Amino acid sequence: MKVLIVHAHPEPKSFSSAMKNTAVEAFTQQGHSVQVSDLYAMHFNPVASADDFQKRANPDYCVYALEQRHAVSAGTLSQDIQDELGKLLWCDLLVLNFPIFWYSTPAILKGWIDRVFVSGATYGGKRFYDRGGLVGKRALVSVTLGGQEHMFGEQGVHGPLEDMLKPLLQGTLGYTGFSVHPPFFGWHIPYLSDSERASVMQAWRNRLAGLHEERNWWPQPTLDDFDERLYRLRKQQP
Repeated sequence: MKVLIVHAHPEPKSFSSAMKNTAVEAFTQQGHSVQVSDLYAMHFNPVASADDFQKRANPDYCVYALEQRHAVSAGTLSQDIQDELGKLLWCDLLVLNFPIFWYSTPAILKGWIDRVFVSGATYGGKRFYDRGGLVGKRALVSVTLGGQEHMFGEQGVHGPLEDMLKPLLQGTLGYTGFSVHPPFFGWHIPYLSDSERASVMQAWRNRLAGLHEERNWWPQPTLDDFDERLYRLRKQQP
């Protein structure tokens, strides 16, 4: 299996960074090929702009998605995007590893998605969900945060963290065709003892060891359930 780990934490000594290193070690020991995009270490540019195209289809007005499609067919994407897109198309499994910032991803990871999930290569037209450009690939989101688990349940003050991550789990990964594993959460990390952190890391190792057996995908829409307007079809009565 070919694994791409995209890591977004500004501190190399963080628990999140240790999770990235553990994943590299675990997948390598399992015999998989691993590539890592450490976005902060790379000084990855997260800003989508007209500069992302070596030659524009419309030099007077930039419609970003249309320029992406043109650049894919013309081979005129900027080199940093082309390099990351190549990794994305190469992998069988994508791991996104990051701390929760304001119920979401760090800006640098959002920018990686904006620039690398290129229209024409990963989606376009009605190529989305189970017809997306990345169908056949799997994705796993692993996050750390300061909140305690009970704060994010159905009765918790914040509500389910999975709901907050829906733009990523469905709107990005599911939308482009990935089969999405349930996320891994490292709860309350800054406030745990060393032994408690060790337990979380062991749970992460155990999750990675059994990942190939998982089939409980995060639910995504299936286009056959919708009509030409993309409005849900009524189920036939038995």
